[in-house]
Amino acid sequence: MLSPATRKCIGVVGAGFSGAVIAYRLAKAGHRIVVFDSRPHVAGNCHTERDAETGILAHAYGPHIFHTDDESVWRFVGQFDEIVPYVNRVKAITGNKVYSLPINLLTINQFFGKTFAPAEAREFLESLGDHSIKAPKSFEQWALRYIGRELYQAFFESYTLKQWGIHPSDLPASVIRRLPLSYNYDDNYYRHRFQGIPRNGYTRIVERMLAARDIDLHLSTEVGADDTDAFDHVFCTAPIDTWFAHAFGPLEYRTLDFERVLAEGDFQGCAVMNYCDASVPWTRICEHKHLAPWESHPLTICFREYSRRHEPGEIPYYPVRLVHERKS
Repeated sequence: MLSPATRKCIGVVGAGFSGAVIAYRLAKAGHRIVVFDSRPHVAGNCHTERDAETGILAHAYGPHIFHTDDESVWRFVGQFDEIVPYVNRVKAITGNKVYSLPINLLTINQFFGKTFAPAEAREFLESLGDHSIKAPKSFEQWALRYIGRELYQAFFESYTLKQWGIHPSDLPASVIRRLPLSYNYDDNYYRHRFQGIPRNGYTRIVERMLAARDIDLHLSTEVGADDTDAFDHVFCTAPIDTWFAHAFGPLEYRTLDFERVLAEGDFQGCAVMNYCDASVPWTRICEHKHLAPWESHPLTICFREYSRRHEPGEIPYYPVRLVHERKS
């Protein structure tokens, strides 16, 4: 146990996953922790709650799949709830046809009407690439170099414009490089060894972390950089521009609007369906009952997602980075 001289009073701004882990670990080390969050609930954008009408465990701010290559991280989170293995298998509609995402051997063969073996598919995509692009820096350059114009335009160009409000030529290549490209039939969206979803939702995990001794939680509470005098140290997991009251102006974010759809049975047959065509205003539809396949519900709820520019006071989802702002 820490002595009174070494025991600190530490503030944590944000009761999402990052803030909860910081608070839990420091409380276990013997410090007194005060956690603040501007929202009326914990778990941030990972917040989960039972839909009142259907009983489905809904991901309130869009779907989240827990994935990591670090076994110690997997074991740590598993202390607070059972993490049920789950593989994210995304589908996409483009040109009135359904494909498998991320791009894999099935997608390539479906799209081009081929029966390529892995080596043939690799050679084929290489032939489609723009070899005049030597060191792709933007999203568009990377796509044109490594998957060719047809796949880029079908799956990424219009979708990216809807999602980011920015042409792919202005986004860094890192945005697309994080999506796997497979020359086999593996349609797993992530490459990590450990993947799953908490049986009782992310909010249960965060609540249990923050229930640790010496953690004091304050919800619906705004805290800024000028409110820190009572603490020996403060960890801020909130947006950094908000923390400093936009002293240098607001950073650029994208936010989301959700349109709820209630239906019977199974609406789309998968958890996530991307809509890649510019003629469809939403980016994707998420059907939440498929995020907990171990449960059974006669009704279903889906949410159409519409991405737009973030305005002050709204929830920031995605920070916008431009290709000229940093090296990719």
